[in-house]
Amino acid sequence: MAQDKKLVEAITSMEEDFAQWYTDVVRKAELIDYTSVKGCMVIKPAGYAIWENIRNELDRRFKEAGVENVYLPMFIPESLLQKEKDHVEGFAPEVAWVTKGGLEDLQERLCVRPTSETLFCDFYKNDIHSYRDLPKVYNQWCSVVRWEKTTRPFLRSREFLWQEGHTAHATAEEAEARTEQMLNLYADFCEEYLAMPVIRGQKTEKEKFSGAEATYTIEALMHDGKALQSGTSHNFGDNFSKPFEIQFTDKDNKLKYVYQTSWGMTTRLIGAIIMVHGDNSGLVLPPKVAPVQVMVIPIQQKKEGVLDKAAEVRDALKAAGIRAKMDDSEKSPGWKFSEQEMRGIPVRVELGPKDIAAGQAVVVRRDTREKITVAIDELAAKLPEILASIQHDLFEKAKKHRDSHTYEAHNKEEMKDLADNKPGFIKAMWCGCRECEDAMKEEFGVTSRCMPFHQEQIADTCVYCGKPAKKMVYWGKAY
Repeated sequence: MAQDKKLVEAITSMEEDFAQWYTDVVRKAELIDYTSVKGCMVIKPAGYAIWENIRNELDRRFKEAGVENVYLPMFIPESLLQKEKDHVEGFAPEVAWVTKGGLEDLQERLCVRPTSETLFCDFYKNDIHSYRDLPKVYNQWCSVVRWEKTTRPFLRSREFLWQEGHTAHATAEEAEARTEQMLNLYADFCEEYLAMPVIRGQKTEKEKFSGAEATYTIEALMHDGKALQSGTSHNFGDNFSKPFEIQFTDKDNKLKYVYQTSWGMTTRLIGAIIMVHGDNSGLVLPPKVAPVQVMVIPIQQKKEGVLDKAAEVRDALKAAGIRAKMDDSEKSPGWKFSEQEMRGIPVRVELGPKDIAAGQAVVVRRDTREKITVAIDELAAKLPEILASIQHDLFEKAKKHRDSHTYEAHNKEEMKDLADNKPGFIKAMWCGCRECEDAMKEEFGVTSRCMPFHQEQIADTCVYCGKPAKKMVYWGKAY
């Protein structure tokens, strides 16, 4: 039995060292591997299958919202990038450049896309002519490169996978409506599909996307009390269309500039799933996103009829629309149980000779480890109910954790004490001045996560300077 626990013993306790626990989980659950390219990772089948489920569900929701997929080049000429001053300044430290093509020096450097606003603008300039061409509601699935100094699997790497939506509209009102629509789509996706509660709000001027008029965000709280920006939606107004001269002839026969938006989610969502739901036995996957929802584990599988019955159960579950597999490897049952838990598979079905004789199986939930005896003939009907219960319970558990780790600060002393001793979100009032925002980062190590759409008046004065407050802000330490 000691050997069966070897997998779990290889995981550092999250209470002992959360960062090492995270690294242990992504490696032991075989989600990633490191490469000879510093700061880049191999996403292994178990990790990529999670991304595929995220991508497919998001893509389905996008299409329901009227979004069409396109693909643009990964290279951006330097002259094109320079057209939007604030944008290029915001990304300059992270840009990777191509200076040679084969053996020849390039006449102009090419940026490896850190994001594609300028490429879409260049495309829209030639594609949009009349109000009849609007709106353009496009998205692309691709990878981007940002030359990060400090990296961590899924959370921050030099190349990562994402989707980036880029839309163009005839009016400012349409652009604002689309910006809010996509932010709410992201929030609903995280809560309904990933069982991850989020705070919806607007970034401060300091934290907004370079070149945007406004940035909206969803912020989630990880198990260690740090925040993770999990999706953003940006309203560009006409900040990009003017320098790129994206104009159209409106119904009044006058030339006007388009209004644009951009919005994105990335593979860091996999890191969020790990840090919101995982435990000291490994990964815990919400059933909706889990590549394998049920693992059928035959016990004493060399005995006659056991493997056949286990395969029959697996096939019946698959026919019922459940993503099921059978572990018929030569490993011991204890090892298989540990491996199933490590990989975060929501449910396992244990099936041995005695179970088969009794016409029943033992169903074990990954989240609570509760054991439920279910008639074999009822598994296909009962397991969807159990999976739905796990999905619901994981969300409620994460929400309870977030709410119990959300605090209020009314002055500098309280802010410092909470920042030093109570990991989590800190709600506090703010005067709107950049100086106070900078000072709180410098003195307390916290950044503004968002100004929530649902505002609360928890005090009349700014937590830092004592002047009249304008907004309630969620503050915290973040990944």
